[in-house]
Amino acid sequence: MPYSLDDLNRMDRAAFVAALGAVFEESPWVAEAAWDKRPFADAADLRAAMTDIVRSAGPERQRALILSHPDLADRASRPANLTAFSQTEQAKAGLNELTEAEAQEQRDLNRTYRDRFGFPFIMAVRFSSRQEILAAMRERVANEPELEFGRALEEIYKIAGFRLDDLVVE
Repeated sequence: MPYSLDDLNRMDRAAFVAALGAVFEESPWVAEAAWDKRPFADAADLRAAMTDIVRSAGPERQRALILSHPDLADRASRPANLTAFSQTEQAKAGLNELTEAEAQEQRDLNRTYRDRFGFPFIMAVRFSSRQEILAAMRERVANEPELEFGRALEEIYKIAGFRLDDLVVE
């Protein structure tokens, strides 16, 4: 359900967290902290506040946020507890239509990536094709761990931005 910025600015904490708690995957603490920063001048102000909260969180909390994200997966490999946002994002990116060879490559890359970095491959897939996703996985698995940790956070900020675009009308 889309919310006006005016509505969000007037909500009590519980309603605000209920409305925006899923913007950052399985991390309502971001919305809880953002509530204290109201009122927001516009959607960009809200987005910046939520992003700044994550940027200023310690590395342990950031790692927990990264770990809350699911692997990108074909329909058969997708966990049953995948959030509605993630289900929609992955389906729109064509991950439901992977060929068996693509699905196997993706599973292998997910495993290799997770073994190398200790967290799932994260990519804001909204405007990406399944071929672009696989290419990014092949490329990023060779990155250094520190670089990839930062890249995962940047992708999370993009994902949250897309989710806010869907939830907030000005």
